[in-house]
Amino acid sequence: MVKRKSFWERLKRDFKMNKAIYIMLLPVLIYFIMYHYVPMLGLVTAFQDYKIKLGYFKSPFVGLKHFDRFFGSMYFVRLLANTFAISLKDIFWSFPLTITFALLLNEVGSKRFKSVIQTVTYLPYFISMIVVCGLVMDFTKAGGMISSLVGLFTGSSDSLLTNPNYFQSIFVWSGIWQGLGYGTIIYISALAAINPELYEAAKIDGANRWKQTIHVTIPCLIPTIVVMLVLRIGSIMSVSYQKIILLYSPAVYEKADVISSYVYRVGLQEGTEYSFSTAVGLFQSVVNLILIVAANKISKKLTDSSLW
Repeated sequence: MVKRKSFWERLKRDFKMNKAIYIMLLPVLIYFIMYHYVPMLGLVTAFQDYKIKLGYFKSPFVGLKHFDRFFGSMYFVRLLANTFAISLKDIFWSFPLTITFALLLNEVGSKRFKSVIQTVTYLPYFISMIVVCGLVMDFTKAGGMISSLVGLFTGSSDSLLTNPNYFQSIFVWSGIWQGLGYGTIIYISALAAINPELYEAAKIDGANRWKQTIHVTIPCLIPTIVVMLVLRIGSIMSVSYQKIILLYSPAVYEKADVISSYVYRVGLQEGTEYSFSTAVGLFQSVVNLILIVAANKISKKLTDSSLW
């Protein structure tokens, strides 16, 4: 019976065979270790009453005090509901729209026209968040372009951002406008990788363009769609606080305040409660981890496609 070599023996042998590749990989490993793993040591502050002058080792240990404070807060349910509502609305609208837009782009025959459309739709993604929020505020202020259009149906052209009922829709749809084109890049790449022979076989069987899309294109896209959906589910709790704090005001906290903006406002802006901020951030990460593991497991059972 041949003895199986240990992991380290196989790694040593592979390193000798692919030394150049490992050397190229080294800067990436150093980056991830320094900026993604070493900072994890700071999670200990979630269980401490952290003081800068005392540091990690001398700050008093307080156990689950900060978690109890957050879970017992009168705002906890509202923050959780707003975070899930905004994320789910974003998934419900942006995810199918991005896929649909990629499919439509794939059907464009003129390369020049396709390039123009891609350039125009990609550009908003590279605009500064501050500029985007400034445009949103101008369009939705009293008498603004979007406010005036809404006023044709409601009879009022008041500022939309001061109305809690409109905030989440404005947040989601402005995000769709900004990221729709850029979000198609992965799907366009997946579409380009589909074997042309599959389309030829479908044509021989009498399939028109619509049936080719249904029976060839979409099934070939399913693995990519599943992976992207699982990743998106894994970030449900991570609503962008930058955009929230640039757009919201106390008048719309009821619908606009999410966990990340609350942490910024209470933990950092109104004081230096680093431990509380870390505790809430840890809670978000744990929930995201549970969601991505659950989504991946369900996806593997239903579609045979998964991240791992």
